[in-house]
Amino acid sequence: MSLKKLKTINYMYWPAMALFIGIVFYPFLQGIRISFTDWNGFSQNFNYVGFNNYKRLFLDKNFYLAFKNTLIYGLGSTLFQQVLGLSYALLLNRDFKGRNLLRAIIYLPVLISGLIMGYMWYFIFQYSDGALNDILLFFNLEPKDWLGNPSYGVWIIVAVNTLQYCGVSMIIYLAGLQSISKSYYEAANIDGSSTIQQFRYITLPLLKPAIITSFTLNLIGGLKLFDTIKALTNGGPGYASNSLSTLINVSYFRSQMAGYASSMGLVLFIFIVSVTIIIQKKFTVKEGEL
Repeated sequence: MSLKKLKTINYMYWPAMALFIGIVFYPFLQGIRISFTDWNGFSQNFNYVGFNNYKRLFLDKNFYLAFKNTLIYGLGSTLFQQVLGLSYALLLNRDFKGRNLLRAIIYLPVLISGLIMGYMWYFIFQYSDGALNDILLFFNLEPKDWLGNPSYGVWIIVAVNTLQYCGVSMIIYLAGLQSISKSYYEAANIDGSSTIQQFRYITLPLLKPAIITSFTLNLIGGLKLFDTIKALTNGGPGYASNSLSTLINVSYFRSQMAGYASSMGLVLFIFIVSVTIIIQKKFTVKEGEL
């Protein structure tokens, strides 16, 4: 490639870089600056308070509760999505009539807004006139306040998020399965290997790139979960089902503590980046040992 053509290609990066700097990088730096202030989000005046906002985080019970819920939403949804996604992929990787339609149906919820999906499930789980409680009443059973009970609410959010995005895992695993040569399975059949042995010693090891990709994407999505929580419980009752994302929203707009909310946002960002790097690094080491 000539130097002139290379320079032309480099010039084409500039609009994208300008957009990235203006829409992502500059606001991120502003968020870091605001996290060291007592800004309320509206006033033009604010004071720098140093690390006071970060010190407050580690004394805030609501922050710890939201952090615990964030881990549940992230890890819980991710694990269930892997199981469902891989199961669907193994089923739909077979040749049978209607499999493309089933693939589309399973993936379809991914295309729906999380907020809309949350409201759809809200009308199922709500206490008054909810579809699930109507079924219980039909069988002369006592209705339950599914979303008003923190023990139920958190796991209902996990279940809804899992069902909505397991299609992402399914597509990734389907791509991984279709890249595995059939010759491995033919050789295993000749050696008398069972289906379970083939899955354990052929399918799973060769699916490791797909597993880590699916796990990472689903984990990031779960850790920053926001819209589904707002639709189903709005973080309630009280602060019981808040994630860090929804707690940031509450702190900024309801409590008018923009500086404090920014400090939580930075902690969440660092946590997600750290988890992603650790997962990627650990996978690279394991992959090299194969």
